[in-house]
Amino acid sequence: MVLVKIIVLSLFHMSLAGSQPTQRSQQASSPPHPAGEQSSLGTSNLSFPWSRLRLPRYIIPLHYHLLLHPNLTSLSFTGSVQIQIDVQNNTNWVVLHSKGLQISKATIVDQNLAHLSDQVLPVLHNPSHEQIGIFSPRVLSSGQKYFLYIEFGAELADGFYGFYRSNYRTRTGETRTLASTHFEPTSARMAFPCFDEPSFKANFSIRIRRSPEYISLSNMPVIKTVEINDGLLEDQFDASVKMSTYLVAFVICDFKSISATTSSGVQVSIYAAPEKWLQTSYALEVAVKMLDFYEEYFNIRYPLPKQDLIAIPDFQSGAMENWGLTTYRETSLLFDPLTSSISDKLWVTMVIGHELAHQWFGNLVTMEWWNDIWLNEGFARYMEYISVEATYPDLKVEEYLLHTCFSAVGHDSLNSSRPISSPAENPTQIKQMFDTVSYDKGACVLHMLRHFLTDDVFQRGIVRYLRKYSYRNAHNQDLWDSLANTCSEEDFISGKHCYSRSQASKNAYLFAGEHLNLTAMMNTWTLQKGIPLVTVTRKGPRLLLRQDRFLRTVLPSDTLWSTLQQGFLWHIPLTYKTDASNTIHRHLMTTLTDSIHIGEEVSWVKVNTDMTGYYVVHYEDGGWDEMAKLLKENHTALSYKDRTHLIHNAFQLVTAGHLPLNQGLDLIGYLQLETHNVPLLEGLGYLEAFYRMIEKRNEFDVTSSLGMYILRFFRAVIDQQTWTDRGSVSERRLRSEVLSLACYLDDPPCLEKAHQSFKDWLQSNGTLNLPTDVAETVFAVGAQDDHGWASLLHTYNISLSAAEKSKILFALTCSRDTNKLHRLLELGLEGKVIRSQDLSTLILMVARNPRGHHLAWNFVKKNWDTLVQKFQLGSFCIRNIIIGTTGQFSSPEELTEVQLFFESIKEQASQLRATQVALDNVQKNVRWFERNLENLRSWLNKQMK
Repeated sequence: MVLVKIIVLSLFHMSLAGSQPTQRSQQASSPPHPAGEQSSLGTSNLSFPWSRLRLPRYIIPLHYHLLLHPNLTSLSFTGSVQIQIDVQNNTNWVVLHSKGLQISKATIVDQNLAHLSDQVLPVLHNPSHEQIGIFSPRVLSSGQKYFLYIEFGAELADGFYGFYRSNYRTRTGETRTLASTHFEPTSARMAFPCFDEPSFKANFSIRIRRSPEYISLSNMPVIKTVEINDGLLEDQFDASVKMSTYLVAFVICDFKSISATTSSGVQVSIYAAPEKWLQTSYALEVAVKMLDFYEEYFNIRYPLPKQDLIAIPDFQSGAMENWGLTTYRETSLLFDPLTSSISDKLWVTMVIGHELAHQWFGNLVTMEWWNDIWLNEGFARYMEYISVEATYPDLKVEEYLLHTCFSAVGHDSLNSSRPISSPAENPTQIKQMFDTVSYDKGACVLHMLRHFLTDDVFQRGIVRYLRKYSYRNAHNQDLWDSLANTCSEEDFISGKHCYSRSQASKNAYLFAGEHLNLTAMMNTWTLQKGIPLVTVTRKGPRLLLRQDRFLRTVLPSDTLWSTLQQGFLWHIPLTYKTDASNTIHRHLMTTLTDSIHIGEEVSWVKVNTDMTGYYVVHYEDGGWDEMAKLLKENHTALSYKDRTHLIHNAFQLVTAGHLPLNQGLDLIGYLQLETHNVPLLEGLGYLEAFYRMIEKRNEFDVTSSLGMYILRFFRAVIDQQTWTDRGSVSERRLRSEVLSLACYLDDPPCLEKAHQSFKDWLQSNGTLNLPTDVAETVFAVGAQDDHGWASLLHTYNISLSAAEKSKILFALTCSRDTNKLHRLLELGLEGKVIRSQDLSTLILMVARNPRGHHLAWNFVKKNWDTLVQKFQLGSFCIRNIIIGTTGQFSSPEELTEVQLFFESIKEQASQLRATQVALDNVQKNVRWFERNLENLRSWLNKQMK
């Protein structure tokens, strides 16, 4: 699953968050109810037989036969499911998941289809655990297989989970309805009774009834369509491969598609609303290329005959990897050359790369439980970069990987972070696992591992992992064993090409003259939270190293510091370069302090080459002065990634209190010489972040001085920009960012050009297409007067381009009129003109506006219950809203206000780690202001003389 792209600038690459570790409940090892004698079939003398959140393990589903009949007029559905089950302990009870379903009938038959009872079986409900218990008066015997048959019905859900309704409007204003599914992580149980845990893999045979004006799609192709009474049609889909319930999917709609075939014969189709059909061709090209790439890279054929990709009008996340039927937000799949920018193109390419990687990582091999969701999401996030780099090298995707890791560092350097692999039991905790740690940190740790082991060893290891655990479930340890080429004793005895586990430490990779225990190394990255800070000091021919836990919320001088450092140790694969050679040197640091011989002749050392390692580096005792000097005198001695990494580390260290602000600002003084856009944007990004935070504090003199400094410092870069779509991906991205900031800072030439472009666009009555890279900036300037704002809202309402709508929505939130901002929030809450799926992004965009800063926060407080109802408590939308609206608060009064609100929703807040992340962020900002505001003021005064 891809989380949705959020347009919000927060200080120091602030990140999103996940769930609080909880005590893991024990697994069941015995049946929940003793095998009893036949009892009455009423429910009055029965009590629910199971008390745990996780289902008992003594009944295993083998095959689901599912029939569904959604009614898109009454917005409800009925269905039946026959589940073949394998009973492994004698019992009278079957316990499985069901949420919000009306169960009308339940029966059990044996393998000969003989009923175990001549009466309908009692069904007990446990809504708090989303479980039902079905009682059989005759014992279900260990070692036998049975068929459980259940009839059920429900309303199509209002929201984004389970089997839910969606709609779209045609150009003529007609509203059309469709029904779609989103089951990950725990919502298959809202569509049909099932064993809704990832380890209960089974085959699925699905039938869907529909009116002739619709089509139905599911994981597998339709093998037969039959006409039944009242003109209804029934689509019968081929039986699926063995898979987890969260990957089941079906859609009933009136969409159109285009298709093509991969080189191995897989049919790929892109579906969209009929009037958006012309925006599907780019996605088709990408999907075919990606499937071909992955089949070759993983050396495993895609196991299904088809892959459908469909753009759903109402969709909470970015996309979802259902096997054979991947579902997407329209912004994540549709590409309109007239209105989609180069960033939109990159996003679509990466999201498709992510979801198709999941067809192997996640679908073919699935984590055993949600605590290891990073095995799915971290891999898919990392494979986005590997796949796009291989298939679309012109998109320069490697320039973005640094920012994925910066995002992870931002989150991981707060005390409220969590380990990559963390306990999660209930649905709210599980939803919170879909966070920056699982996605971004997971990807960056894999990136570090790949560079450490080499591309070839890494690729062979993951192919071994995918082959060994195909159609099964895996743990962290299984991945480390596959990468280290170790297996279980029985695999070893059977002659497989692997080492026994007892030999692993002897036979794993020979590195730096030592044998490496890969499990011990990787456990330090996945089982403990946080990120290491490596402090480097030069002492003659030696480099002295020290590792600490890097924290931005606590200073070394604080009393809490030593407590929060206790017990943290990483096995860090260090890399470094010096001026003495072009070699990348390697060293594995496994102790708190260490040293490396580098020689007397070396004048500079850059540690963490190209930021392939997931750690922050601090150069002590004048080391940062050396780096600033090198950048000023010969910045091309370092790669653009190293230059970007230095800028990022310097400002992270400023926030953490290890480096004075003026040193960080002096370091980026070299940027006037910089020719690569990535370090340029990194430095500019920090200055913009400072500006946006300070302007919200009404520090007018500092705000004004900083704005003037930015415009003066980057004058040459601003003046070089053309208002076109010409140039490389990197140049076009720079253009978007630089012109957007210049106009925001009221740069006269920028405003003049934007005003003229907007006027031309208005006069053309929508026939003029603005250059896509600057359209958002032009709209934002045009939205400042009443007529422009009203015209944009009208265009938003009728536009058929999701990319254009997102640019206009951003522009509308740039208004300085608080009444307009308030109206937007109300429209988002209502969900008609602005869809509910866009509400969390809308709130964040309003919060980014200094005029909407407290407006957005007050809106969240006032409508908290409605927001939770819309998005569900543990969802990333709620997390984004909490962290995003508070992310730029920086005064003690604001901190108190946030604390008081969380206190008022204590019961819900206690279940969310996002509340602690939000408080950590505000505390960090308060301290940043206390330490740095005066320093910034005096530094600017010197610069502006």
